[in-house]
Amino acid sequence: MLTSTTNRTKAQNIGLVLAFLVLGIILALPSPDTLSTGGHRMIGILTFAIILWMSSAVSYPVSATIITALTALLLGFSPNPEAPAKLYGTSNALKLIISGFSSPAMVLVGAAMFISVAMRKTGLDRRIALNVLSAVGTKVSRIYLGVIITGFILAFFVPSATARLACLAPIIIGIVESLGINKKSQVAALLMVGATQADTFWNIMIQTAAAQNLVAVGFIQTQMNTTIPWIDWLLAAAPYSMLMVTILYFVTQALIKPEFKELKGGDVHIANMRREIGPMSLNEKKLLAISIGLLFLWATGGKLHTIDTTTTTIIAIALFFFPGIGIMDWKFAQPNIDWGSIVMFGAGIGLGSVLLKTKAATWLAHVFVSAFSLETASIFLLIAIMAAFLIVIHLGFASATALSSAMIPIVISIVMGHDADGLNPLGVTMLMQYAICFGLVLPVNSPQGMVAYGTDTFDVKTFMRTGIPMTIIGYLMMLVFTLTYWHWIGLS
Repeated sequence: MLTSTTNRTKAQNIGLVLAFLVLGIILALPSPDTLSTGGHRMIGILTFAIILWMSSAVSYPVSATIITALTALLLGFSPNPEAPAKLYGTSNALKLIISGFSSPAMVLVGAAMFISVAMRKTGLDRRIALNVLSAVGTKVSRIYLGVIITGFILAFFVPSATARLACLAPIIIGIVESLGINKKSQVAALLMVGATQADTFWNIMIQTAAAQNLVAVGFIQTQMNTTIPWIDWLLAAAPYSMLMVTILYFVTQALIKPEFKELKGGDVHIANMRREIGPMSLNEKKLLAISIGLLFLWATGGKLHTIDTTTTTIIAIALFFFPGIGIMDWKFAQPNIDWGSIVMFGAGIGLGSVLLKTKAATWLAHVFVSAFSLETASIFLLIAIMAAFLIVIHLGFASATALSSAMIPIVISIVMGHDADGLNPLGVTMLMQYAICFGLVLPVNSPQGMVAYGTDTFDVKTFMRTGIPMTIIGYLMMLVFTLTYWHWIGLS
């Protein structure tokens, strides 16, 4: 253990040194004629950020602080293209990089964390999980289906894949251990790996299920001056996600074959767990009512009313704290909110906004297009190459949110600058966000994967055994949907 920790520390130190070294090399290179000095320096900072994120050299909140400081200094002392005789100024540069903290998407992510805390405080998420599992029976295949269905239901009400896995994991472990089944068994691995990988596809389907989707929505709002209604996102992604989860259900059972077909006594243990949580409390009923109302407002936004998703969520959070109605107080919520992730999210959106503002994202988009000879590519080829690139590069990222922050501004610049007949920039950007959600190959590719891996129910090889074929199938099905359903509804 000590050796492992030492090796990890060394790797992190190497990552930090490498990040600064590469930044220095990029800054030392002459600026291209087609790129401003500020844009050149922002590409250096983007590369620095990617190395930090891929190597986990520092925590995400610390990386956000370093990126903010570097942007304020390096961009601040760059010539202002609008007034070449003057510099941007550190004050103006700082305003640009912290602009992400005023983004509606940023506010929505913060609000979503309060929903997750409310679920955990009341135990409503656990009750939903146990009710679903008690209804499916004791066959392993049925319990596995129950785990997937539970993840599906929670994805609508808990806007965090990590929180959903944190709810499901102890229930799965409780069932396994109570029946005297080894945690390292194929049964335990199937349930845990399946729940984690199914969550990836629920993230794709539901706009509010994952923070990385909201990063994309934030950039779309600010750079395309439009938005994607919650229900439109659902209608576009649901057929794909439902099909992929169905395929996942059968593929995982074929590749992680359980030792037995039925968990005898499992129904008794689940019944005991249900008795332990007791009857539904008043706070659970309040939370359920507010959550259903919020889901209704999300689903009807732009159809029955004009209230945006962020505003409806803020209203729900206000009700959580409202005297006489509320289900928790600030004293409980404050220490249970992941403020570090909020800092990372705001800085990530800010970084993307600065890349777009300085035209660095546009320059990188031209480089990408030239590298893959996409100047005259068809819409299908454009989507195929960009999706493959994003899925592969995700192998080096532990956070889809970080990947979205780095890549969606470049994607927007590519699609906005491409002149293929019939290209829908908004639709293609949304499809690329689906590709960014892929994190199926390694547990470290997503926070929920790390939560599941921490249960010690499977090893990396087991995760990869299903993750690699599901990634290939998922990519191929994206191409099929690009030629069919997504083309029919005008996305591709």
